[in-house]
Amino acid sequence: MSIIIGRGKQARRAYGIDEIALAPGNRTLDPALADTRVTLGGIEREIPIIASAMDGVVDVKMAVLLSQLGSLGVLNLEGIQTRYEDPNPILDRIASVGKSEFVGLMQELYSEPVKPELIKQRIVEIKQQGGIAAVSLTPAGASQFGKVVAEAGADLVFIQATVVSTAHLSPESITPLDLATFCQEMPMPVILGNCVTYEVTLQLLKAGAAGILVGIGPGAACTSRGVLGVGVPQATAVADCAAARDDFHKETGNYVPIIADGGIITGGDICKCIACGADAVMIGSPIARSAEAPGRGYHWGMATPSPVLPRGTRINVGTTGTITEILRGPAKLDDGTHNLLGALKTSMGTLGAKNIKEMQEVEVVIAPSLLTEGKVYQKAQQLGMGK
Repeated sequence: MSIIIGRGKQARRAYGIDEIALAPGNRTLDPALADTRVTLGGIEREIPIIASAMDGVVDVKMAVLLSQLGSLGVLNLEGIQTRYEDPNPILDRIASVGKSEFVGLMQELYSEPVKPELIKQRIVEIKQQGGIAAVSLTPAGASQFGKVVAEAGADLVFIQATVVSTAHLSPESITPLDLATFCQEMPMPVILGNCVTYEVTLQLLKAGAAGILVGIGPGAACTSRGVLGVGVPQATAVADCAAARDDFHKETGNYVPIIADGGIITGGDICKCIACGADAVMIGSPIARSAEAPGRGYHWGMATPSPVLPRGTRINVGTTGTITEILRGPAKLDDGTHNLLGALKTSMGTLGAKNIKEMQEVEVVIAPSLLTEGKVYQKAQQLGMGK
């Protein structure tokens, strides 16, 4: 249904995660029976949660820990970890600088060139410790370092940009990355993103993507929506992209996971993204709050250090528990940010969904008052959902 913005301009209503709720069906089940497994690029994980490729979220240690816990962490190959042999002093500087000096410092620190030998070293370090080496590059970085990543033996490669498409136009002096050729030539599965529409999702699937990242600008530290005015709220974006996945599956028999990326803070957010059609989620700030995260209680986006147009900021997320408590519990907080796997299993049990596919089929209702109804005391006292 179109809404008239003005003469000659119509718009479609889109919904964010906070505007919807999940309605129980005719049955329930014990949460222990809920099967949350997801397979991405042939790699099966019990926890359908992927840690974002952000420097305050994933380093070698975190990638290994997440692998051991049944999850997955993606290392940013164009970040601090591959620009500096010892990232710790750099991370200390990022955590200690004031708000007014932050952008300039980030632009300075990230002007240090990415070193191919460090790309190899980080991938080897993860694999030597038994971790899954999932790594991320921009399209430009993929053109430059794709062969290095292939030789190092990464397990999964994520190609990420604010918006990615197969129909990218470049100046004559620049040869854009051919996504289909890249997916075909790389010896490991390639996940592509980010996108928010049915049409682009279908293009990326036809290019050979092993997974699709959905989301433009909803991340806690991202400012793209303010800087560029671009984005589609996650509930609608995920549903549209999941529809493309389902149509592609019907046509080819090839099922490719959809990953909701950004705007996801609580267990409830994860459940709602899956109900809209996601197979897994990618989260940053909830993982950045763990004691083991490299960000020292801070979190910043991948586009934050841009020398021309920064589209992210640094936020203070604090440290609330260990990565085990955040992912698997036991929860020490009552606001839905701990024991994310337990929240998903309990929600699936409440809704009667035995697996992720059934969770994608539960009833969704429009509910803008879901997070505020009856929560006057929590909001007034800044407790639970009122924090």
